[in-house]
Amino acid sequence: MTGASDVIFATVDAGSAEAQWALSQYFDELDRRFAGGFNTDEALSDAEPTLNPPSGSFFIAMLEDDVVGCGGLQWIDDATAEIKRMWVDPTRRGIGLGKRLLGFLESEARSAGRTRVILDTNESLTQAISMYRALGYHAIERYNDNPYAHHWFEKVLRSSESETAEG
Repeated sequence: MTGASDVIFATVDAGSAEAQWALSQYFDELDRRFAGGFNTDEALSDAEPTLNPPSGSFFIAMLEDDVVGCGGLQWIDDATAEIKRMWVDPTRRGIGLGKRLLGFLESEARSAGRTRVILDTNESLTQAISMYRALGYHAIERYNDNPYAHHWFEKVLRSSESETAEG
């Protein structure tokens, strides 16, 4: 049986076929779940310039030959990365993949020299909100004008040395 530990993460161009497929799945889900729908076309066109170097990075999660998740990092400043477009295939949820993907994104942000991550989310994504809170994210004031966001979170990243010493 395959689980979250079998997932491989890869850095990809946000305009690649794999990234665009994953983002389309994510945006289609948001369109179904958000009360007023979601503007998929605008979101797809925004991904490439903001989630590729030098502005950020984009990652996919692979299980065997299937893309089962994605997530991006946008560099806000020298200390801060924003986690964007984090998605896990609904048929693969419940195996710890979301937690592993979030940890991977945090690690990538830390490797890029960032000491904190921020993110926003919609009130309808209750499982994600619960996961963020359980993994050390705390609510902060609105930091953007995202019309779909109802919650804004922050997490200060510990250095990998202190995590190793404590962990």
